[in-house]
Amino acid sequence: MLYGTIAPIFKNGGHMCGIIAFAERGSVAPHLIKGLERLEYRGYDSAGLAVMSDSVIRTCKTTKRVAELEAKYNSAPFYGSVGIGHTRWATHGAPTERNAHPHLSEDGHFAVVHNGIIENYEALKAELLNEGHVFKSDTDTETIVHLVQKYYRGSFLKAVLNAAKRLEGTFAAALMCIDEPDTVIAIRSFSPLIIGIGKDKTVASSDISAVAEHTKKAVYLNDGEAAVLRPDSASFYNFNGEPVEKELTVLDVGSGDYGKNGMAHYMLKEIFEQPDAVRRTLGAHIKNGEVAFDFSLFDGNAVRNIKKICFVACGSAYHAGVAAAAVFRALTGIASYALIASEFRYMEPMTDSSTLVVPISQSGETADTLASLREAKRRGARTVGVVNVVDSLIAKECGDVIYTCAGQETAVATTKGYTTQLAALYMFAIWFGRELGVLAAEREAELTKSLTQLPHALETVLRSDAHAKKHASDLKDASSMFFIGRGLDYAAALEAALKMKEITYIHAESCPAGELKHGTISLVEPGMRVFAFLSQPVTASKTVNNIKEVRARGAYTICCAPQSIAERLTDIDELIVLPDIEPLFFNIIEVVPFQFYAYYTALARGCDIDKPRNLAKSVTVE
Repeated sequence: MLYGTIAPIFKNGGHMCGIIAFAERGSVAPHLIKGLERLEYRGYDSAGLAVMSDSVIRTCKTTKRVAELEAKYNSAPFYGSVGIGHTRWATHGAPTERNAHPHLSEDGHFAVVHNGIIENYEALKAELLNEGHVFKSDTDTETIVHLVQKYYRGSFLKAVLNAAKRLEGTFAAALMCIDEPDTVIAIRSFSPLIIGIGKDKTVASSDISAVAEHTKKAVYLNDGEAAVLRPDSASFYNFNGEPVEKELTVLDVGSGDYGKNGMAHYMLKEIFEQPDAVRRTLGAHIKNGEVAFDFSLFDGNAVRNIKKICFVACGSAYHAGVAAAAVFRALTGIASYALIASEFRYMEPMTDSSTLVVPISQSGETADTLASLREAKRRGARTVGVVNVVDSLIAKECGDVIYTCAGQETAVATTKGYTTQLAALYMFAIWFGRELGVLAAEREAELTKSLTQLPHALETVLRSDAHAKKHASDLKDASSMFFIGRGLDYAAALEAALKMKEITYIHAESCPAGELKHGTISLVEPGMRVFAFLSQPVTASKTVNNIKEVRARGAYTICCAPQSIAERLTDIDELIVLPDIEPLFFNIIEVVPFQFYAYYTALARGCDIDKPRNLAKSVTVE
């Protein structure tokens, strides 16, 4: 096995479910449960584990959280040194105990946990049913373990590999067999899987956080590879059964703080981590007062051939794209658009070799964004990705990539993931304008200096959470609220509304301020909260008029503005005053107070802040 250099950038997984597997010398169940606690942010519709115990695979499952799984296991424990575990975000089959992983084969010889989607499971299931197999769940995953049973002829590895070659879609899976009680086999195709190699133990997981506490030595499986794990060894193969030599990576977990640092929730911790996360992101590309990227394909000559830029993303990443498109238009003069990935991939051809497509994804695994990237490449577009996770699919498939340095983000509602995306995109815009030759040197220096001041501005804003705390009790019973702004402020309104709705479950709607009178204002009622963003000097006075329109209809208005604009505002109910910074970059700080608003309102309502209902950290289904 080869030894590589220390991994320079934090890595974590990207799909919605979490899997973990151990082969060790000792009782494995406590480690499985602890690992599932690390992975629970990926999905929490159900949780389960399986352990090889007295030559039988024993399972424990629940439709509740990992804490309940632990209590259920402790009430009737079983012991063994090999086991697998799973925390689920439901895709195929309702979140019931019969659909919870692990799944056993019909004969009880095999068990599997799986992260991803088997796209051809219906055809495989029909084939297996015709052969007499009996299914006990509604999941796509169960087809895997039935296939392994079908192909088993005394070799566990051969059976798994033969099954893997029949599967279409995305999968990372871990399996056990009673005939090889000291072995776990893990397989990967388009879903992240990390193999940790420690003293008297090996571990496989979707996520570095479940590996790092056991060992800093790891192997990253590539697509079409399998790992055979035993307590004292790990061996690797491709799906044809040929041995594969893997590079052993020493994990750099310096930016991965997996605890809450004494705070009540991961989300709150991650809000407060934003200055450092943005500082790391900027520091990776600003050297000696100048923005620099080490692109392999996208140089100055390529820049000059670009006639159109499309930022393609989903959710908060799309909102970052909306802001980026506006900044790119301002600094480059190139037609720039933000497009929702699930729409872009089905649009009529609008990309060619003169188009730059920028997929944005924290995880680097978002299904619609990945599909859009592939479609853009098929049409000849150039691509530069903005992602947080090294070795993610989007990072691998883009022509070039800009990594954010957010580190581990555990809360489902993104905070530092969003602000680091903005920081990366703003740097990219400055670099692009310079390479295009349209950004004057003096303006470039001014903008770059402004970027370096963002962490300090964020630190200042973080000291103003008292305003949100004060209003949480008033907001907790609201049935609806609106967020308005123009231009870059509309991008902030989009993100603020999303934060509010996803963790408080209150209907929150964003609207371009000028569009209020075209229907939305009919929904305004006395006492309704309307939040307004006023950071852009050219549009602030227009937005003030819109504020007056909703106040005239009884709305209570809370406005966010920099000092230079705030001091001129009248006829508003409440004002959040933030430091003056470059208006093009103000979006990166004006969302922060509304992260607090969402957090404290959700707290007042008794919501599960880190794990909001029906959501997962990364969406890898269409």
